[in-house]
Amino acid sequence: QVQLVESGGGLVQAGGSLRLSCAASGRTFNIYAMGWFRQAPGKEREFVAAIRWSGSSTDYADSVKGRFTISRDNAKITVYLQMNSLKPEDTAVYYCAATRSPRPLRAQYDYWGQGTQVTVSS
Repeated sequence: QVQLVESGGGLVQAGGSLRLSCAASGRTFNIYAMGWFRQAPGKEREFVAAIRWSGSSTDYADSVKGRFTISRDNAKITVYLQMNSLKPEDTAVYYCAATRSPRPLRAQYDYWGQGTQVTVSS
């Protein structure tokens, strides 16, 4: 079992920046990848970004590529999402996820955090 706790969400003006963090605990050994998903009201949860725990492979949704950057801290078993040039359409609950199974980085994940709210005002 893996527990994931997100932090760093909040209210920001359009064009501003936020940095989300996700700390993993519990049975964290052999985590293959961690990623970020988001869900806006009335919409399905969608993929945002992901990174392999070993190596530098990353993947980003087209809507955030060039604006968001995912990174990791192996020692702390923590993943970050640096969000720049935020737009109102980025408003959503952002969820951290992790998996032990090798798979494409955009695939479904096994463990989920509770989410952190990101609100971007016009």
